[in-house]
Order: sequence, then C-alpha cells, then structure tokens
Amino acid sequence: MKIQPLGDRVMVEPAKEENEVKKGGIIIPDSAKEKPTQGKVIAVGTGKLDEKGNKIAFNVKVGDTVLMPKYGGTEVKIDEKEYQIMREEDILGIVVK
Repeated sequence: MKIQPLGDRVMVEPAKEENEVKKGGIIIPDSAKEKPTQGKVIAVGTGKLDEKGNKIAFNVKVGDTVLMPKYGGTEVKIDEKEYQIMREEDILGIVVK
C-alpha cells in the first residue's frame, strides 16, 4: 500500500532506535524511551497554495533527513512500518551532512 500526502503535508519515516541497555544490564522498554527526533522524508504532498492560487514550493524533498518534534504529526502504520505525517511547517530543520 502507498500513501500520497495531501497539501503541505510530509510523510517521514522516524530513525530506527537501537536496543538500549544501560549500566547494570537494565533494558529500557520502548514506552519509556524518548521518541526519535530525526527521520527520512518518504513522500511530500501536493503543495500548499497561496492567496492567488499559486503553489508554494516545498523546502524539503524526498530523501532528506529532517529534525521533527518529538510529539508532532500523526502516526500511521503501513505494512508493519511506522511513519509520521506532518505539515512541512512543523519540521524543525534539515540535517546537512
């Protein structure tokens, strides 16, 4: 299944988390870990329109690694993979390597 975001929305695949073991061998459960703040742009929407009906270009493109808010966007699950769909304006920045 594929999803095409609409308007100024962007579909982001959050960065994978490694299994984290603290000193003493205690394993931190997923529910207690902080959500990832980086992700890869998988798809961009159809574009936002200005007052005159002209499309405003996206600042991000497919393949960009972006910083996103910890609790922003809407989580969706497609074929056992988790994604977040959010407005482009909610993205905090692009990671430049």
